[in-house]
Amino acid sequence: MTSTASLEQARFNMIEQQIRPWDVLDPAVLALLSVIKREDFVPLAHKALAFMDLEIPLLGSAEEAMRAGHCMLAPKVEARLLQDLHVQKHEKVLEIGTGSGYMAALLAHRAQRVISLEIHPDLARTARANLQQAGVHNVEVREGDGASNLAIDGPFDVILLSGSVAEVPSSLLEQLKTGGRLAAIVGQDPVMRATLVTRTGEATYSTAQPWDTVAPRLVHFPEPSRFSF
Repeated sequence: MTSTASLEQARFNMIEQQIRPWDVLDPAVLALLSVIKREDFVPLAHKALAFMDLEIPLLGSAEEAMRAGHCMLAPKVEARLLQDLHVQKHEKVLEIGTGSGYMAALLAHRAQRVISLEIHPDLARTARANLQQAGVHNVEVREGDGASNLAIDGPFDVILLSGSVAEVPSSLLEQLKTGGRLAAIVGQDPVMRATLVTRTGEATYSTAQPWDTVAPRLVHFPEPSRFSF
């Protein structure tokens, strides 16, 4: 049985040795990472990995989970995305790829309401249970395909894709309010970039790509042809 003291030490080390050096310096974000217990959102078989600098598989073998995008992102990536989105208390958030519910819990503490879409029924059920256990009540986990299931209650102030895509579909950008922000990890392995898109007007957007990382794919989003003639 892991003692509370050693758990808290591991959490402290994660924040100070992985997350802060990755330019996550917002004190509110760092404080939130101490409050939301990441280990409570990690499958029992992988509890020992809760604070490590890696993706954690949520379903099946590690290889299957990475291929299908059924995993938690590395802690520093989650924290940096959260910081970059600057979620405010009055805002409505859409997350695509609920996974275990951990990122939804982080978002929920900063937002008014979160709708999170999860394509896999077992993960959706697990995430609901994890969020309830953590006392998070302003997240609605919906079973659905975020790549196509856009009959949702938009527009949104914030949209987060909790995984990587080859490109951000325009149908998702249209779900943003003016002034709204979308964050995704965009590109092809081994070169992907955190991409932040802000809707500046009716049909205008500004894009920034402030840092590089790599993340497993979200399924069903369009992939460009690998062949050119």
